[in-house]
Amino acid sequence: MIRVLVVDDHDLVRTGITRMLEDNQDIQVVGQAQSGEEAIKQVQALNPDIVLMDIRMPGMGGLEATQRIRKRFENTRVIAVTACDDDIYPTRFIEAGATGYITKGTGFAEMLQAIKQVHLGKPYLSAEIAQQMAMRSFQPAAQGSPFDELSQRELQICIMIANGDTANDIADVLCLSPKTINTYRYRAFEKLNVKTDVEMTLLAIRHHLVNHSTGS
Repeated sequence: MIRVLVVDDHDLVRTGITRMLEDNQDIQVVGQAQSGEEAIKQVQALNPDIVLMDIRMPGMGGLEATQRIRKRFENTRVIAVTACDDDIYPTRFIEAGATGYITKGTGFAEMLQAIKQVHLGKPYLSAEIAQQMAMRSFQPAAQGSPFDELSQRELQICIMIANGDTANDIADVLCLSPKTINTYRYRAFEKLNVKTDVEMTLLAIRHHLVNHSTGS
């Protein structure tokens, strides 16, 4: 029996995935979470084998949550789940410790295959993601995303700013001082060649790091 935690900030998505998984005799959904912060608490309390982690959520988000879970709970593996084929996220999530990466358009049979393969310690990428990463390796650097130049922490802070979080909000979530947050923020602005939060947010939307509305 593979114990799974489903993490997504949309109730319908979370419930839908849970119901599909519960129909399989090899899977036990031990819990649900609607944020990265809640996911970490649930992993600590429930000790799941697999976390299905939405990549775009308000607050801490899936990237930071994945990194923290993999550092603190070595027996729990993470499969990142995305709504679209983003250029930047697959590599970042793998660097953060995710073992799998699939899209929400993945069929149920493939999702089961991903869960079972990752549970065995084997990496899994959906076909769309694998093709996108392969194509990206052939692109000139100039055609890549400007966010490729950011460190993991700079990227996380930019995503949170683009989602409407203030420096104080981000400091509370990441357990850093507002001064440190602003240091990362302005370092990222320099790399991105922007001067304001608005300019950075528009750039993030253009490169599909956040959605126009909720950022999830």
